Amino acid sequence: MSTSQTETLVEAPAAPEGGRLPWSPLLALATAAFMGILTEALPAGVLPEMARDLSVSESAAGQSLTIYAIATGLSAIPVAMATAAWRRRKLLVVAVVAFAIANTVTAVSSAYTLTMAFRLVAGVAAAVVWAELVGYARRLAPPQLQGRAIAITMAGIPLALSLGIPIGTFLGKVFGWRLTFGLVTVVSVALVVWIMASVPDYPGQRADKREPILGGLRLPGVVAVLFVVAAYVLAHNILYTYIATFLDKYHMGGSRDLVLLIFGIASMVSIWITGALVDRRLRTLTIASTALFIVAAVLLGLLADNAAVVYLAMVLWGLGWGGVATLLQTAVTDAGGDRGQALLVTTWNSFMAGGGAAGGIILDALGPTSFPWFVLALLAPVLLVVVGARAHAFPAKRPGAL
Repeated sequence: MSTSQTETLVEAPAAPEGGRLPWSPLLALATAAFMGILTEALPAGVLPEMARDLSVSESAAGQSLTIYAIATGLSAIPVAMATAAWRRRKLLVVAVVAFAIANTVTAVSSAYTLTMAFRLVAGVAAAVVWAELVGYARRLAPPQLQGRAIAITMAGIPLALSLGIPIGTFLGKVFGWRLTFGLVTVVSVALVVWIMASVPDYPGQRADKREPILGGLRLPGVVAVLFVVAAYVLAHNILYTYIATFLDKYHMGGSRDLVLLIFGIASMVSIWITGALVDRRLRTLTIASTALFIVAAVLLGLLADNAAVVYLAMVLWGLGWGGVATLLQTAVTDAGGDRGQALLVTTWNSFMAGGGAAGGIILDALGPTSFPWFVLALLAPVLLVVVGARAHAFPAKRPGAL
C-alpha cells in the first residue's frame, strides 16, 4: 500500500443522494487497488525463486518491493502537481497501462537491473492510482456513506493479499513465478476496459484552486495521523516483505501459500467490519487494529516454532491490518482534506520502502527471528499516539458522522 491519495477532482457531478452507492465504478477502483498491491507485494510470495532466477540474494530480491515503494513515495507529490490538470480517468488508465508494461517486463527479464528499473516504473504508476482512489470514492458517495465507499474501494488491498498473493505464490511454485507476473498483465488489460466503460470522468484541478500541500502539516491532527502511518506501515513491511524467509526459518516454507491465504482472509473480514463501522467508530477500530497486531507480534516472537500459533498470529495480524488503509485515509482526510491525503501517500510509501530496506538490514545482521521484536517496538508508540490523540486525529466522533 501500499495505498494513499491526493484528492484532485473538482467540478464533479454531485454525489448521489440517499443511501445508494454506485457499485460498478467503486468495484473498478477496488480492482485498481488490487492491482497496485498485487504488483507491489507479489515478490514477497515468490522471493526465493525470484532471487534464484535473477542470481541475487533474497535480501537483494526483497528490494524489488523497496524500490517500488520508494518510487511511489517520492513521486507522489511531484506527480500530483504535474498531472493536476489532466482528466482524471485518462490519468488512471495511463497508470494501469504502466502496470501492464512493468509486469510484462518483470515476467520476461533475466537481468536484475532491468527488473528493478521497471519496478520503479510500476511504483510511479502506483502513486497515480493511490492519488485517485479516495477522491473518486468520496465523490461517488453521499456524505454519510463516504467512509463505506472508501472501504469498498480499499477492499482491493486485502483481496490482493487474501487471494492474489496466495494464488500467485501457488502458481509460482507450480509453474514458475514469471507466469504469475504475466497473468497480472492480463488482469491489467481487462481493468483498462472496465475503467473506460464504468468509471466517470472528471476534470483536473484549476491552477487557481490549488493549495500548498506541505501547509497541511499545520492542520490539527495531521502530524499525529502521519506518525501512526509511518510506524505502522514500517512495522508491517519489515515482517511482510520477508515473510517467506521468516517461515523458512521455522520450517514452514512449504506452507507459505496457506499462511498468506489465512492472513488475507482475516484481512477481508477486517475490511468488512471496518466498512460497516468506520463512519461511527473510527477511533475504536484504530485502537483495536493496533492492539491486534501487537498481540500477533508477541506470539510470533515467542512461539513461532508452533505452527498453530503462527496461524493464529496471522489471523490476528490480518484482522489488524485489513482495515488500516481505510482507517488512516479517513482519519487524515477528516483532519487535513486534500493536502492530508497527499502527505499520506508520501509517508505511507516512503515507510513501506523503509520496511523493505530495514528488513533486509535486520535479516543480514540479526536473522529473521528478530523481526517480531522490531514490529513490537514500533507499534507500542503507535498505540500511545492513537489513544492520546483524541482531539483531532482520532476523535471519538468523526466530523459530520451520523
